[in-house]
Amino acid sequence: MSNMKKVYRILCLLGLLALGTTGCHRTPDEALIRQAIDTAAQATEQLDASALTGQLSDDFDGNNGLMTRQDAGNLLRVARLRGETLHAVIGPVDVSPRGDRYVADFTVTLTSGGKLFPAQLGVYKVEMAWRREGHDWRCYEASWTQSL
Repeated sequence: MSNMKKVYRILCLLGLLALGTTGCHRTPDEALIRQAIDTAAQATEQLDASALTGQLSDDFDGNNGLMTRQDAGNLLRVARLRGETLHAVIGPVDVSPRGDRYVADFTVTLTSGGKLFPAQLGVYKVEMAWRREGHDWRCYEASWTQSL
């Protein structure tokens, strides 16, 4: 066998190995949860109720019964109908494993250009609990307290 054929076979083998390892690459759960939090923040700013509720489990519990998944979606729907604007700036997100679930802690600053949210504007400390549902991570519980 010529040297050129040996080199070609080795390159082919390395290429197949590289393809095999990239095909098995899996995004870490912590990164998926951070992406879901970013998606929820963008949905909030765009007043997109479907995108926000898509990040929440069907049995979502916000602040110990204060808000359900449906309540969160309805709040954004009302804001959209009224022509409100809402901005959410997320601070650094800390994601920690808790068994087969995760907890994310961060701050969020809410600002608005409308009248629907004035009492709720400010800086909040947020804790969100996440669990896997199928292939996706969904927030099933959240608590928040206004800092300022």
